[in-house]
Amino acid sequence: MNQDTLHTGMQEAARGFAVEGEFVECKPWGNGHINDTYIMTFRQDGVVSRYSLQHMNRAVFTDPVSLMDNVLHVTEYLKDQIREQGGDPHRETLDFVRAKTGEPYFVDSFGEYWRAYHFIEDAYALEETSDPQDFYESAVAFGHFQKMLAEFPADSLTETIAGFHDTKARYEIFQKAVEADVCGRAAAVQEEIRFVQERYDVACVLGDLLAEGKLPLRVTHNDTKSNNVLIDEATGKGLCVIDLDTVMPGLAVNDFGDSIRFGASTGAEDEKDLTKISCDMKLYDLYTKGFIEGCGGILTDMEIKCLPIGAKVMTYECGMRFLTDYLSGDTYFKIAYPEHNLDRARTQLKLVADMEAKWDQMEKIVEKYL
Repeated sequence: MNQDTLHTGMQEAARGFAVEGEFVECKPWGNGHINDTYIMTFRQDGVVSRYSLQHMNRAVFTDPVSLMDNVLHVTEYLKDQIREQGGDPHRETLDFVRAKTGEPYFVDSFGEYWRAYHFIEDAYALEETSDPQDFYESAVAFGHFQKMLAEFPADSLTETIAGFHDTKARYEIFQKAVEADVCGRAAAVQEEIRFVQERYDVACVLGDLLAEGKLPLRVTHNDTKSNNVLIDEATGKGLCVIDLDTVMPGLAVNDFGDSIRFGASTGAEDEKDLTKISCDMKLYDLYTKGFIEGCGGILTDMEIKCLPIGAKVMTYECGMRFLTDYLSGDTYFKIAYPEHNLDRARTQLKLVADMEAKWDQMEKIVEKYL
């Protein structure tokens, strides 16, 4: 979708939702890899209200209707849970606005899908974990998200991206990308390719444990970067888990692992200087403590023991996905320059190597909380 079409669709969508008041403006917001996000401002009787407006990327999410059905069922369930606990359901989970047609999404004249929800004021997302306490609070929030959804029927959710964290299947896609080499890039990244190939066992381990019944299938977030938790400005506590597009059946250890690979890294996801990249064991310890506390006793002993494996698998998987996209011509993740996905892949693979060097320490940290 080109920028002119996107801008026209955004203007249509900004007026297509059942929002009271006079439209003031709509401007870009955030830096997500997949969807395009805007902030809409409306004014009524002198009071200004803001809403998040998102264009859903149909190249990634091919069934936006089912996706929104998932999200609405989960958020309505969470609202009930939050009310029972005496919380504020309008701030502690996403609160969607319906289109004027009554649907939970708006379809523009180009056939593109949009959604809108109330912007949560006086809260901030963690783009980086400069404050360890914030990282701990994000762990508690994601753990609590698991706890609140522990009784939600996972089989009622549509798989919005088939095999999203099926690491073994991801490996097969990677192998095909290496063999096809459609951009002629494979020769220059043989070291990275070998690194992935030599760790095929990592791609299989969690799927094997699930198949053997040693890990339970749960409703999981599946994209637990720390910037998908809003922190309350007044209390400093985790307030709301956002970006629910990939909420579907999965493994709790994957949710834990994705947070570690993103938040416990000592460098940015696209850092070029790999000497700056390692897994911070203090942050790893802090997150482990917070996640287990937030889960409130729902995790099995095997799930807790597998937390280090989850961290390694998710980091390996993400590095492999970035490398696959680089080899395939950057068709999935948004990039800012030609080698962007390669830089992202290299940071993840460096993190995997660092975790391997610290494996005994990672396991001992988890043992403290069993």
